Amino acid sequence: MGRRKLYGWGAAIVIFVVLMIVTPAIPQSQEYHDFADQRELFLGIPNTLNVISNFPFLVIGLIGLVLCLRGSFSLSLQGEVWGWSCFFIGVAAVAFGSSYYHLKPNDARLVWDRLPMTIAFTSIMAIFIIERIDERTGMTSIVPLVLAGIISILYWRFFDDLRLYALVQFVPCIVIPLMAILIPPMYTHSSYWLWAAGFYLLAKVEEAMDKVIYKWTHHIVSGHTLKHLCAAMVPVFLTLMLAKRSVEPDRRSLFQQWRIYWVRVKESRFKEASFNCEYAAVSTAT
Repeated sequence: MGRRKLYGWGAAIVIFVVLMIVTPAIPQSQEYHDFADQRELFLGIPNTLNVISNFPFLVIGLIGLVLCLRGSFSLSLQGEVWGWSCFFIGVAAVAFGSSYYHLKPNDARLVWDRLPMTIAFTSIMAIFIIERIDERTGMTSIVPLVLAGIISILYWRFFDDLRLYALVQFVPCIVIPLMAILIPPMYTHSSYWLWAAGFYLLAKVEEAMDKVIYKWTHHIVSGHTLKHLCAAMVPVFLTLMLAKRSVEPDRRSLFQQWRIYWVRVKESRFKEASFNCEYAAVSTAT
């Protein structure tokens, strides 16, 4: 391992230890389990809509996994196959874990809801390292990252402290969009990452506004049900990206592409303004 990587890991560990020392524990609020929509609509399924709205995760997870293993996606590196396979397995498992939790919401069942999501989050981080930084580093980080996610769940369950889980969940939400914008991609269609991030952000807003949305829709659908549907759009966009993309011949980051586009727009507007001025001058002279 290079010296710079050692320094990076060392700095990350120090920052993590300091954060754990200076921040208070975050216990799991029991109000979290009190969802707005608790109706039993059909087939005797408690919290029906919050349960069945997990079905899209199973569909897209299985489709993505099959396509990944069949070689239908543009995956140049072996580490990518492992990373994306872990991601789609996590997505498919969300359907079972989240449905099991919503049948009877409590802390014990919440473990099985969060565990597959954590596998998906950590797999995505490894994929980004493989694609944007270094294949070997990313491939060797798949298992440690997934283990870190599992440990964060166990730590919360045994010590009633959500700080580790919060890091595992929210750090990728910040790091991945930044990396997608600033680091040149290996493949085309990298803007799909931002679409996926946008839908995940929308899902978190809907989750926070569960009861408000349920009231706004006159008790038709709750925010948490919509959260499931929007969160399922994340793997949908990533699957579309994998199906459409090809190796990027001109590796430019999204930020560089936006700058080039903005310069062209400014030049076009300047030329148009100059032409209008010249035309007005000619018209006045005649």
